[in-house]
Amino acid sequence: MSAMLEPETDVRPPDRYEVIHGEVVEMPPMSFFAAEVANRIQNHLMAYGLNSGVGRPRMDMMFHVPFPADPTRNRRPDVVFITFDRWPEDRPLPYRGEPGEVVPELVVEVASPNDEAEDLLGKAHEYLEAGAKLVWLVYPRLRVVHAYESPTKPRVFTVADELDGGTVLPTFRVPMARLFPPMIPEPESDE
Repeated sequence: MSAMLEPETDVRPPDRYEVIHGEVVEMPPMSFFAAEVANRIQNHLMAYGLNSGVGRPRMDMMFHVPFPADPTRNRRPDVVFITFDRWPEDRPLPYRGEPGEVVPELVVEVASPNDEAEDLLGKAHEYLEAGAKLVWLVYPRLRVVHAYESPTKPRVFTVADELDGGTVLPTFRVPMARLFPPMIPEPESDE
């Protein structure tokens, strides 16, 4: 579903949406499994933020992610980490409205069954072009994370590895196995 965002109308946008080229685009819900993975990542980033004092994670919030092809772009990443250098801890927040006017340093997108790989990769490139320093594309079914500090040289972490924050969150580390809960096997397809 997509519709023009008209502030003067009584039409409410969908519960989960992004703004692409000035149009409201409804986002499908995350799967329960993908949402659990996103929550686990957020929990580890929260512990890191509290222990280091450098910033905080946020989940499911809209951010203005401008880039030359679409200066009005607003995205709703699954998880982000924003340092206090980019958004000071005591900076006042508006009571109404969204998006947040900051591009997070770390942006995390967790693949759900309804996500297209090319769309996720496209978002990673957008975030980096807009000023994010690190993007994690998380593939829960495969138990893999692709970490991008540049669009051309991703680092790949498997379930046997320890995920790190690269140069962006230099002391962040978590065993990948902690991010992925057990998964109920999917039934065999008749195809």
